[in-house]
Amino acid sequence: MILIKTFSWEQRKLSDMVERVTRKNENLESELPLTISAQYGLIDQNEFFDKRIASRDVSGYYLLKKGEFAYNKSTSSDAPWGAVKRLDRYEMGVLSTLYIVFALKEDGNIDSDFLVSYYDTDCWHKGVQAIAAEGARNHGLLNITPADYFETVLTVPSDVKEQHQIGTFFAKLDTLITLHQREL
Repeated sequence: MILIKTFSWEQRKLSDMVERVTRKNENLESELPLTISAQYGLIDQNEFFDKRIASRDVSGYYLLKKGEFAYNKSTSSDAPWGAVKRLDRYEMGVLSTLYIVFALKEDGNIDSDFLVSYYDTDCWHKGVQAIAAEGARNHGLLNITPADYFETVLTVPSDVKEQHQIGTFFAKLDTLITLHQREL
């Protein structure tokens, strides 16, 4: 049994914890085109779609490195306000500039695993809903600017150790569920 000592929780702007990543793939450090799946996370387009959707020249795409996050503003039945996922499967990959990419600030007092588990909930939907102008869906793509997105407010434990315990707990729980699903 895991006991978590509960400290106070606070509301913090996303921009206080993360920084936007706009690094382009100018030197073609990666040729791996990624997409965000609400179910599978950041995944190789070829694996997900059985074909490449990205253009041949990916030098203008964002270069995403392992541990960084991306927000896909596309809506689906599984992700009515889009999906936020961390790059875990690959060392790096490239994403369309339609995505909003970000990394944790060194002094942002936020645990990466906690952020993964937070974005797997619907707790953040209200913040995105508030900035998505009514009727602003354009073929399933929410009209949200990066500046507005980084002004959304998250409710997080003030203690990073507690964040880590929560994030680790849910990561282990997800692994356990996956293992049991494979047995079936």
